[in-house]
Amino acid sequence: MTNKSSSFLLFSFLLTFVAISALGQAGSRALISGRVVEAETGQPLPGAHVFIASSMIGTVTNTDGQFNLHDVPVGAHRLYVSMLGFEPDFRDIMLRTGKDYQFDFELKESILDVGEIIVEAERDKNWKKRLEKFTRMFIGETPNALETSITNPEVLDFDEKRGSFTAVAAAPLIIENRALGYRIQYFLKDFESTPSRVRYDGEGLYEEMDASSEEEATRWEEKRRAAFIGSFRHFMLAIIAGRSEAQGFKTYSRPSVGGGVGDTFNRSAAMAEQRFPLDPTSILKPGEAENEYFLDFEGHMEIVFMGEKEDESYLDWSMRPERSNPRFQTSWTFLDHGPAVVDYKGDTLDPYGVVFMGYWAFERVADDPPKEYRPR
Repeated sequence: MTNKSSSFLLFSFLLTFVAISALGQAGSRALISGRVVEAETGQPLPGAHVFIASSMIGTVTNTDGQFNLHDVPVGAHRLYVSMLGFEPDFRDIMLRTGKDYQFDFELKESILDVGEIIVEAERDKNWKKRLEKFTRMFIGETPNALETSITNPEVLDFDEKRGSFTAVAAAPLIIENRALGYRIQYFLKDFESTPSRVRYDGEGLYEEMDASSEEEATRWEEKRRAAFIGSFRHFMLAIIAGRSEAQGFKTYSRPSVGGGVGDTFNRSAAMAEQRFPLDPTSILKPGEAENEYFLDFEGHMEIVFMGEKEDESYLDWSMRPERSNPRFQTSWTFLDHGPAVVDYKGDTLDPYGVVFMGYWAFERVADDPPKEYRPR
């Protein structure tokens, strides 16, 4: 059960802000080119996937291992390279001007035995049950997740021991998100779930699906907009504009986080009361260049989005017993590697440097539009 009534009032300002923030930036596009070779021999690797992570910009290398990515917007990006039989590689890059950039990659052979993994998956009697568990943790448990599926699950293999649940993929996962209208190639590097945390490493390359009707196209746009509203990217754009409170976000400082699942925040009565108002203007500082920023704060930050109530499915995921009065969407975050570099689009240079708990952790692959998405 969600309450969108105030979200769309906030949304009108967001549209204006996004348009203003893009002035002087929208025309700045870069060309990224390079070559992918085998590390030991220096031989070119044709057919390697090269793409901007979480975007719709991607290609494959030619017979000489060369690639070109055209019309890449300036700003923060993760440039990702993957090829079957080799360890993936990436560069976190900040494109400051619309010029040509060159990045070369040397890939090391992988020890992963693809054929063996598929055979094990087929003959493991517990595989289907583990697939359902993985899907819940990776795709999510939101209403959008009910319309999202992995179309090639046979490439997955799982292992459970000593409280740890892991997954590996012998090929890119093909994900169809019929809630938002995207097909995603997800290059899963590793996945691990423990009683206190779900962690996965990998990147997705997005493609828009063709709508079967105008009604479906309209529904996809509405769902994409709803997924964007209240998200971390929405929050960062509002912070950059100096209008986070006007956009419905309240920020607090928290002393500590517990080790449980679900909300993951310490539920002790004493800790539950220990939160302090945090000035949103204090967490974003000027970066090394124009239109760059440092996101920096001490400890853990709590973000309450007053524009939407929690979805009922979140109560099950967070293991909260109260169901009659959902609260406003509440998330917690901390900086895993110190201050995080943020660009004018609200994208972080290190996408894994900001760790999420609470509602932002609840919304996973099924609720994540690509980097290009901007509300209409």
